[in-house]
Amino acid sequence: MKTIQSKVIITIFALTVCFSGSVFASGADQHASDAIKHAEEAKTHGDAGHAKVLLEHAQESLTHAKAAEKGYAEAHQHMTESVKHLEEAIAHAKQGHADVATKHTVEALKHMQGATAE
Repeated sequence: MKTIQSKVIITIFALTVCFSGSVFASGADQHASDAIKHAEEAKTHGDAGHAKVLLEHAQESLTHAKAAEKGYAEAHQHMTESVKHLEEAIAHAKQGHADVATKHTVEALKHMQGATAE
């Protein structure tokens, strides 16, 4: 029984470590980067008195910022769900319920993958 618990906990830990670094390495990161780039361009042109070009870059920055905001929110929700499932997996593993713990681990993994796909 302890062997099963240990294996489930090690699996959960490995999955968590594996995905933690890339949770937000998604399209949201690219949108955030693009939003920053266009905001910097808007500032540069604003400093030069180019209101029309500032407007174009500010609008593009806003578009990307909204997309990044949505991506991060969706990824965050997926990770919140994965945490809930991992906590359930751990609780069931401690009780020796490997089958239920495994199901929760699978659900956690699905949500982690959902977070990284955003």
